[in-house]
Amino acid sequence: MRREPRLMPETASLHSLFLITLVAALTPLVLARMPHPRLPEVVVLIVAGIVIGPHALGWAHPDVSIDLVSNIGLGMLFFLAGFELDRALVTGRSGRVAMVAWGISICVSMAVVGALDESGYVRAFVPISIALTTTALGTLVPILRDAGESRLPLGRAVLANGAIGEMLPVIGFSLFLTSRGIWAAVGLLAAFGVAAFVLAQIVTRLRERRIATLIRSGSDTSSQTMVRFSVLLLIALLAVAARFGLDVVLGAFAAGIVLRVALPEGDEPLELKLDGLGYGFFIPAFFVVSGMTLDIGSILRDPTRTLVFFALILLVRGLPVIPLFWRWLPGIDAIRLALYTATGLPLIVAITEISVQEGVMRRDNAAALVGAGLLTVMVFPLLAKALGGRAGAEEPVPDPVAAGE
Repeated sequence: MRREPRLMPETASLHSLFLITLVAALTPLVLARMPHPRLPEVVVLIVAGIVIGPHALGWAHPDVSIDLVSNIGLGMLFFLAGFELDRALVTGRSGRVAMVAWGISICVSMAVVGALDESGYVRAFVPISIALTTTALGTLVPILRDAGESRLPLGRAVLANGAIGEMLPVIGFSLFLTSRGIWAAVGLLAAFGVAAFVLAQIVTRLRERRIATLIRSGSDTSSQTMVRFSVLLLIALLAVAARFGLDVVLGAFAAGIVLRVALPEGDEPLELKLDGLGYGFFIPAFFVVSGMTLDIGSILRDPTRTLVFFALILLVRGLPVIPLFWRWLPGIDAIRLALYTATGLPLIVAITEISVQEGVMRRDNAAALVGAGLLTVMVFPLLAKALGGRAGAEEPVPDPVAAGE
């Protein structure tokens, strides 16, 4: 009896990788043909991953090789997020107000999710509480830039809340994932912070040495020394984080911050190359694979859960910023700030992916959270832009929130 030929594991992985790469390559072309306002790219990537994945058409399947590519994309996502973090937004007055807003958010989130946990509605108290307090800074930056609002008071307030909404959830989630007690975890986090600070000082000192000249001289040759040393820095802090028992996401984020400390004025050629490395393939691949692993069936069976999380994100993350920033952003702009701040998807995807892998979150809750994150990205920025009308046409004005930074 004749048997049908079966794909070898390597062939199956290459087939899936080809489809992932095809989706990543075609997504910008599809978006370019869309009428304004366009969907954020991350939404299209995740939806496309759902379509080609095992829960829909079944054309592509995640395996060990695909997971490795996805994990590299996850690391690059947070590495670039740390590198793009504006220290002035975190340490200045706007950052301090944003920290207070996030503190209120996490308290409200823990109270609400604690009640849901007691009722049996959820079974992952800490990761869900943290996921509800995130902000998709990387998604919002191009939206604000395209609208001409990034230099306006509203734009700076959004960037400040976005920076805090990425940094503090990463730290909090890394603490949660440690297998030790809370004080031991805090001690490990402090030790990791010291290690990252020492590494930053070493890298900064190297800028004054002859080796820095040698590294820069090869940055535009086939050696690509700056890119190679940036990747070395990333891997080094991933290893340090793993050694301390912390999540590698924190290591990737810290590596980006260390690189920014070493290059305070920036390095445009290096930034373009790192963006090409990350956003050219690995980060889109992470979002496509996230869509492939998303249990869309559980969302369709219980859409109410997704809508509940969607409402909670607005309640927990959006509403607290209104009274705190009302003094500088009166009227409709404070409401627009709340909508932008409640836009969260990339970190939600990362937190749910890791939580499911660690066995601390049910797949139905993970799918509902990602579905809610997708809705926030699709709805809140469009609604905020609609409320603002032609605000992007205004001339940039001094930011009262940033005064005294």
